[in-house]
Amino acid sequence: MRDVLKFTAVAALAAALAACGKSGSDQPEAEVEAPAAEAAAALPDEAKSGAELAADFTKLATENLAASMAFLDQNAQNEGVNVTDSGLQYMVLEEGPESGVSPKSTDLVVVHYVGTLKDGVEFDSSRARGAAAQFPLNAVIPGWTEGVQLMSEGDRYRFFVPPALAYGETGAPSGRIGPNEALIFDVELIKVHSPERNLEAAMNFLAANAEKDGVETTDSGLQYKVLTKGPEDSKSPEAADTVEVHYQGTLLNGTEFDSSYSRGETIEFPLNRVIAGWTEGVQLMSEGDKFRFFIPPDLAYGERGTPGGPIGPNEALIFEVELVAVK
Repeated sequence: MRDVLKFTAVAALAAALAACGKSGSDQPEAEVEAPAAEAAAALPDEAKSGAELAADFTKLATENLAASMAFLDQNAQNEGVNVTDSGLQYMVLEEGPESGVSPKSTDLVVVHYVGTLKDGVEFDSSRARGAAAQFPLNAVIPGWTEGVQLMSEGDRYRFFVPPALAYGETGAPSGRIGPNEALIFDVELIKVHSPERNLEAAMNFLAANAEKDGVETTDSGLQYKVLTKGPEDSKSPEAADTVEVHYQGTLLNGTEFDSSYSRGETIEFPLNRVIAGWTEGVQLMSEGDKFRFFIPPDLAYGERGTPGGPIGPNEALIFEVELVAVK
């Protein structure tokens, strides 16, 4: 099935950061005096021994560390630059509303960002990809885990990340961020998803919603409202059936995250292959019915949400579903 209850993940930021940048082989060669060393440095990498490659890498790491620390020492003197106890440096570029939430390390955050090396070479950008990134804040480099916790929703900061809080002496796995590179990130904190806050909001909404006219609640906690009834003799599905539906899914704040109506075509799927709220709820329907479902987090995506968004941890979901046919 397409987007219905099964979403394509936006790449986790940790992988995104490791997938782009400037290769260590682009760094200037170290000066050497011995002709034999000059000859070794001139050899293509595949012709060098393991020991020679290791020595080249160690020298590059040493040079990069010295250059990174010199950059950070000078940058710390610039107006507006703050330095934390860990050595992370940051500037506040723009402040969001006072009501903005600050994340904890275990929260899921949604951000836009641009990452550059200290010489200004861009190695990664969510803006260039045209999609914000969503990830657990404790699953990325330490400079991000620490720095983004200083922010609130709507804030835009610039971080200057020392090598020890970035990719350290090994560099990024792809090799495109060299060993001991200092990194610069412009970060906009768009949204903080807290499992605890989301669960509280979901339970409060469902408790109030259960008292509204026409809303029915099943033993599992699933809520539904009948919007339109189909013919009396129409067929109802069982869990193992394939169904054809039209639907729209929204968050509690009204944000649409998926819709077959927007795509202009119905969708078919086995009813036992989707979230529990759908498997239970659609079995209450008959062909031609249109229901609105209010799905608790434990019958939707639970405390994990969808891996790359747009559904956060412990979010209650609302679906309008039209059962077109039972296959």
